[in-house]
This record gives sequence, C-alpha cells and structure tokens, in this order.
Amino acid sequence: MINTKWCRTLKYKKEDIIRHICKIREEIGHQEVKPSIEDIIFDEEDQSMLIIASDRPEKSIIIGKGGWVVGKLKEKLNINSIHIEAYPDILLREYKAKLTLNKLENILDSQELDYKEPLENLKVLLKERIKKIYNFEDNLNKFKDIEEPQENLAVVALSGGVDSSFSLIVAKTLGFNPIAVTVNPGSIILPKYFHKSVEELSNKLNVDHIYIEVNMDDVIKDSLEGRFHPCGRCSKLIKKSVLDYAKELGVKYLIYGDTLSTGSQSIVIEDGIVKINLPAMLSVTKGEIKNIASKYGILSKGGYGCPLINEVHKKYPHMRKFSIQRVLRETRAGVLEPGEALEMIMKSI
Repeated sequence: MINTKWCRTLKYKKEDIIRHICKIREEIGHQEVKPSIEDIIFDEEDQSMLIIASDRPEKSIIIGKGGWVVGKLKEKLNINSIHIEAYPDILLREYKAKLTLNKLENILDSQELDYKEPLENLKVLLKERIKKIYNFEDNLNKFKDIEEPQENLAVVALSGGVDSSFSLIVAKTLGFNPIAVTVNPGSIILPKYFHKSVEELSNKLNVDHIYIEVNMDDVIKDSLEGRFHPCGRCSKLIKKSVLDYAKELGVKYLIYGDTLSTGSQSIVIEDGIVKINLPAMLSVTKGEIKNIASKYGILSKGGYGCPLINEVHKKYPHMRKFSIQRVLRETRAGVLEPGEALEMIMKSI
C-alpha cells in the first residue's frame, strides 16, 4: 500500500467511512451505491482526511453531485477538510515522476555541468515525490534550509499566475539562485494586478526581478481582428524573449511554469542551457500548485487572467474552443480536476 507519514488511526476505519457515505447518500436522495475505498489517511495535526478511492467512478460516488456527500461527511466527522483521490491517478503521477527521474539521472550522468547541486536536490525531491505522491508540501519542506550558491544562477519566467509563482518558490527552495523575469507585452495581456503579484513575491523571496518589454502589437491586432487565437503566438514570443535573456546573461538554468510537458520532455538541454518545466517535471496537480502559491499570498483568480483572450472570446465565440482544448489537455493529464476544468470552461463561454 501507499507509503505515507500520515496516520491511519483507529478513529476512522474504512468500513465506518463507507457506512457514513452510504447513509448520507440515502438521506439526500442519491442512488444507493456502496463505494470502494483503497485507503483512508488522516492528518491529526491539520484534522485533514485523504480518502483514496479505488477508481474515478468510486471517487464520484464519494463526492456526490455538487459535492454534497463529501461536504456532509466532513460535517459529520467534524474535521477541517476531506480530499478525495482516485488510486489510478496516483499511480499515473508516480509513473510520470519516475520517467522524469530517469531522464534527470541520465542528464546528471552524461552532461558535464558546472553546477549540479540544484539538480541533485531536484533528484532527491523527485524520489520523495514518488514515495509520497499526494503530499507535495511535505516533500518540499525537507529543503527549506538549503543554501543557494551564487553560481546556481537560474532565470525563472514569472507571469504572476499560480504556475509560474509555484516554479519560482520551488526553484528558490531547491537551491537555485533565481532571477525572476517578467515579459511585459502591455496591460491588455499582462494586467497591472499581475505586476503587483510578481513584485511582491520577488520581494518575499528576496529574488531579483526584472521586466522585459516586448512588442506584441501584431499579435494583439491580428487577434482582435479574428485572424488567429493569440495564446500560441504570444507564448512563443514570451518564451523566446526569456530564452534570449538567459543566453545574454550566460545562465545554465531556465525554468518555466508549464504543467503539460511531463516525463522526458519536462527537462531538456538546448544550447548549453538546462530548460526545466518545473510543475510538469514534478507531476503536481493544480490543487498542489495553488496550495504552495497561496502560502506566499498568490491566489488563483480562476478563468483566464489575460484581458486579450477574454476580449477575443467575446468577439469571436468560435475561438473559445481552442482555449477549452487547453483545459481538456490539462484535465486528461491529471493536472486539473474535472470540477476545476468545468469552472474554467464555464468562465470562457
């Protein structure tokens, strides 16, 4: 069974929880179905429960329509929170983390890198992640006292959203010496409140921060005229700008907040620079990303924070399908929960 530091107490037996769920479903008029539960883990300190359902349909039974069942279960047990995981999703994240670990070990063995310390720390974190795949914060806490040598300089692309903020926080914790770089294409793409987020986070982490001004006039004009969906071209220009800055600075590490390029695609070496998509590399879920970012005051606003894409959605409704496809890709990858995906889709239509 799954390795964990959390307590399996006699206070909450699996049979009792199943009985409570069945009774709650009956009381609120749900179909009488007995869920299959793989394991129940309880954190005494936080008064938090993790229920590992045997599969996704079993997870749905435990959650109930609109979250009513799990909500009433939390009330009945009088605890702070209940999180439901499907066992196959845990296995998938473990598998992806193992693929990444294998790629990282190959890089460490074959490449003549001057500064390997943060990658070695990343290797240890991945191993911890594989052992306790659902408790990322606990994995990360082991690295809080690591020093960051000056030579471990890394450029971290920071937009102010939760994914890039998570990447900066984790990079700092692992012993990289990060410079936060924000590409500023104008307020129609990067609103002023994102400026406040990146500056406050950089100050809290004691990280140098710079803006790179980029001309996106053609992207904005063509998008507002309905010629194409802006995200692909915008992302390409932003990544190129950050990469050019990293090359100019002569750094060895470049870190992004991409969640999708998991496994061997999450860490690559190009032109002597180690490019890391940190959330994807660690196979974290959106919930784990939000949890870590929230500790530093970065909160997810839901939906799309880019005014340009919101305006394109309004003017050209057919463009929404391309945004929805991105949400569906993250859902298939296990990054987004179906409920989170539905919320994002509803905000885009």
